[in-house]
Amino acid sequence: MKAVLCKAFGPPEALTIEDVPSPEPQDDQVVIAVHAAAVNFPDTLIVQNKYQFKPALPFSPGSEVAGRIVKVGARVTSLKPGDRVIGQAMWGGFAEELAVHESGCTPIPDQMDFNTAAAFLMTYGTSHYALRRRAAIQPGETLLVLGAAGGVGLAAVELGKAMGARVIAAASSPEKLKTCVEHGADATILYPSHTLGAPEQKAFSEEIKAKTGGQGADVVYDPVGGAYSEPALRATNWGGRFLVVGFAAGGIPNVPLNLPLLKGCSVVGVFWGGYTARDRAQHKENVAELMAMYRHGDLAPHISSLYPLERAADALVELESRRAIGKVVLTVERSDELGSRSIDRLAEVSQ
Repeated sequence: MKAVLCKAFGPPEALTIEDVPSPEPQDDQVVIAVHAAAVNFPDTLIVQNKYQFKPALPFSPGSEVAGRIVKVGARVTSLKPGDRVIGQAMWGGFAEELAVHESGCTPIPDQMDFNTAAAFLMTYGTSHYALRRRAAIQPGETLLVLGAAGGVGLAAVELGKAMGARVIAAASSPEKLKTCVEHGADATILYPSHTLGAPEQKAFSEEIKAKTGGQGADVVYDPVGGAYSEPALRATNWGGRFLVVGFAAGGIPNVPLNLPLLKGCSVVGVFWGGYTARDRAQHKENVAELMAMYRHGDLAPHISSLYPLERAADALVELESRRAIGKVVLTVERSDELGSRSIDRLAEVSQ
């Protein structure tokens, strides 16, 4: 099979695509014939050795795929060859096949295509956990989403709206803000500058307050970090919740801790990956709610770019440079719905 390989840590352009052996499942694993793989911000970090998880070289990036199961391990009971699933792993997804643990698979609804499925679970799962479980957002509250045109940002916009919040989207261009409005944002804020100095930070904070009637945001969803965090925290309402989701801007902010004290607000960490490993039962409930919201039409992943597997480096560069709106997805060409190799394996299993 073909796989995108990181053989030395560095920029995305250093990635190669090579033929490697197809994976065999362990007893508690399945092998997925990958039809689509999401490109997520951690993928840009892991190939540069900047992520908290550090795989041994060589490895394939990619933690979220969609496809059909072609092989199951001896102890797998809930899945079978032919099932359409979303598969999640720490890495390895930028390949034609991926072996994942049985618990890392989520069935795909009949009405959801593979590209949408690949773009769905990580972003909506993260944002649902943040808003429902960590912030306990309530109808009528005001939600400010930073980086609102990114994958998790747009998911937070849609989910916040579906949960009854008034959603304010902040992003870096009019084009991005237009997409946010199309996905449910009630109001928008254009960042004052790509590099926020003290005057721009103050202006940003004041605009947040103006958009909230002087009260500040009840919930701030921050996947950006850097210079955007402190002015947003300063514009948080009394009793508000500031959600620390990630640091796409590159810098981990040092915020004055007197701000949460003076505002009576909470700074809340959001680590979806750790949560799903610790509370699988509640995670399953969350996924069921998300799939129901998708079927109802409340959620519609926005895929701005599709790339073939061979152009994985270009896809990562688009995401890293913050040109992407919503999700970027890699597609795997197959001769038919399952792929010829997949059909051969299904035949082997059925014998």
